[in-house]
Amino acid sequence: MPDHPRANDRLVTTTEVEIVALLTSPVHAFEGRPADGPRPDPEPVEREEVAVRASLGLVGDRYFNQPAHRRAAVTVFAAESLDLLAENLGLAAAPRPHLPRRNVVLRGFPVDELAAPRGGTGAVFGLDSGAGEVRFQAYRPAHPCAWMDVVLAPGAFRGLRGRGGVRCAPLDDGLLRVGPATLTVVRSPAAHDPA
Repeated sequence: MPDHPRANDRLVTTTEVEIVALLTSPVHAFEGRPADGPRPDPEPVEREEVAVRASLGLVGDRYFNQPAHRRAAVTVFAAESLDLLAENLGLAAAPRPHLPRRNVVLRGFPVDELAAPRGGTGAVFGLDSGAGEVRFQAYRPAHPCAWMDVVLAPGAFRGLRGRGGVRCAPLDDGLLRVGPATLTVVRSPAAHDPA
């Protein structure tokens, strides 16, 4: 991951990634008690492409244009978290990437590093899957919940702590597609410097 200086003393990192899954759903599947199982979706949730609207979220998603979720309208998750979970829990294969119900699942970047460490504002990052860059403002981590033990595997709730993804707000209108993409991350030097 090469770092390139940019104006205003910010560090810019560009990485080739893969968007392995996109998900939008008009309903909350994880309501009630996990023992009762998730609510079925009225339509398939996996998408080949999704439309993004600045400050609103993903068109067709339950968090689109919801004032209480403006800083959490889009969730981004690392597919590697599922690989590690499968390894740690002794699963025969990694769970399918749409099961945690994160909107955008990437392979090739440690997504959890984008979140703000203790509230506040995380990194600004852009994804370009061939239709132009769409930028996002990262905020807080997307912590896993007890539902992960039901939909992924027993032990997944604890196994995904610190690796549940990041909640974001879209800064641009655009389109994301499953497949190869470029991820660009903009960080201030303070975010890069542990001192």
